Amino acid sequence: MRIAFARLEGRDGHTVGRELLAQLVGQLPQIAVTEQGKPYFVGSDLHFSISHTKNHAFCCLSEANIGLDAEEMDRRISPALADKILSPSEKRRCAADTDVLRLWVLKEAYAKLTGRGLGDYLYKTDFDPTDPRVMIIDGCYVAVLEEKENAV
Repeated sequence: MRIAFARLEGRDGHTVGRELLAQLVGQLPQIAVTEQGKPYFVGSDLHFSISHTKNHAFCCLSEANIGLDAEEMDRRISPALADKILSPSEKRRCAADTDVLRLWVLKEAYAKLTGRGLGDYLYKTDFDPTDPRVMIIDGCYVAVLEEKENAV
C-alpha cells in the first residue's frame, strides 16, 4: 500500500486528490463507479481511495480493496451525531472527543472499503479508538483499511 497527501492551499480537494492518485499510479487508467458509487480502475488489479478535509487531500493505492478517510484533528463531532453513529460498546470506550473522531475515520474508511456508503449499518460496527490503523499525518487522523487485513 502506498499513501500520499498534500495541503490544499486554496485548491479544490477533489482536484488535489486526483492529482495525488496520478502521482501514485503514473498514468491514470479509466475510472468507473460501481452501482453503489465506489470508484475503481477499469481493467486493473489496483484499488484506490481518496479523502479530503478542509485543508488536506489524501490518497492511497493498493493491490487489495482499500478504504481511506481523513479528518482534521481539531474537527468537532456533535454529540447528536456521535450518539447516532457509535455502537453501544464504542460509546463505552470513548473517553474523549478525539476518540469519537478516531472512530469516525474508521467508520468512513470502512464505508469506502465496502462501497456501501454511510448508513445505519455503521451503528453496528465495533471499532476501537486505539486501533493502530488510525495514523496522525500533518494534523489529521487518517484511517486506512485494507480487505486483506481482515479489516472488518
